[in-house]
Amino acid sequence: MSANLCYADVFRPKALVRAAIYEVLLVVAGTFLIAACAQVSIGWPVPITGQTFAVLFIAALYGANRGAATMLAYIAEGLFGLPVFAGGKFGIATLLGPTGGYLAGFIFAAFIVGQLAERGFGRTFFKTIAAMTIGNCVIYAFGLFWLLLLVSAAKSSFGYEKILSFGLYPFIPGDIVKILVASALLPVGWKLLKRAKAF
Repeated sequence: MSANLCYADVFRPKALVRAAIYEVLLVVAGTFLIAACAQVSIGWPVPITGQTFAVLFIAALYGANRGAATMLAYIAEGLFGLPVFAGGKFGIATLLGPTGGYLAGFIFAAFIVGQLAERGFGRTFFKTIAAMTIGNCVIYAFGLFWLLLLVSAAKSSFGYEKILSFGLYPFIPGDIVKILVASALLPVGWKLLKRAKAF
C-alpha cells in the first residue's frame, strides 16, 4: 500500500482522456457536495453548516491539488452567481462579508489536509483526527482573522470575546462530531480497498 496515494488516485483511469474527464468530474461532484452541505445552515452572522465536513472529507479523498482545485471551483461558482454558499447566497458580497475568511480558509485547509492524506493520514483513526483538526484550525484562523479585520475597519466596539463567541465557540461541538465521523469512515474505506486489492 503506497502512503502517497489518496482515494481518488486509486480509481483514476490510466488512459489520458479518461483521466482528464475523471479529474473534471471529481471537482464538479465535490463542489456539488459542498454546496449541498452548505444549505444545512443554522445561525447568524456566521452560520453553522455542514460545509467544513464536506471540505475536509473531500480533501482527504482527493488529495492536496484536487482538494484545493475543488475549493477554488466552488468559490468561483458562488462568485459567478450560483447559489452555492450557505443559505443559497452567492456573489462578491458574501466573500467580502463575515463568512469570507472561512471560505478562503477552505482552499488552504483542503490543500493541507490533502497533503496529509497523501502521506497516510486518513488511514488510521487517530491520524485522521489529527489531519481533520489541523484543517479545522486553518479554517478558524482565516475566518477569525477576517472577522477581526471587518470589525477593525468598521471601528466597531465589538470586542475580541464577541468575535470568538460568534466565529469560533458555536462551531466547536459540531466540528468535533464531524471529525469523529470522518475519522471513523476514512480508515474503514482503506481497509475495504486493501481487502478488495484495489491497489
